[in-house]
Amino acid sequence: MGFSLTGTHVVFFIAAVIIASAVSGVLIAVITDVMGSYEERGVRVQDKLDIEFKIINDPDNIPSSGSDYLFYLKNIGSKKIPTTNTTFTLFIDGEIVAVANYNFSDTSIANDVVTTLYIATSEISAGYHILRAVGPSDIDDEFMFNI
Repeated sequence: MGFSLTGTHVVFFIAAVIIASAVSGVLIAVITDVMGSYEERGVRVQDKLDIEFKIINDPDNIPSSGSDYLFYLKNIGSKKIPTTNTTFTLFIDGEIVAVANYNFSDTSIANDVVTTLYIATSEISAGYHILRAVGPSDIDDEFMFNI
């Protein structure tokens, strides 16, 4: 004749367990994805905190050597910073400096070490300027100076 009342309850119970399992599976997948995203973001933030530098020149007395102005970069972070024309981009007054017109005295800077940045004098005219150095992980520093 049909299911009894107990049989109907069993069918509804099994259906509810299946639906609850599906919902919990979706929730677990979403939570796992969100946690992975936060972990990746945490690694990027940690890199940014570990990589830090500062331009430490006297703004009114920029030294020169031959056809270059000398700027000093100090690594104030805890990670070694590679210093090449591919890891750093320079801007003077918002204009990008051509890769051929600057170079570093060292290929990397260890923690608490200073390196020299050579910029061609042809890139900088007399007057007040802003030098912006953008390094690895988009860490940057701005420096106002007078030539």
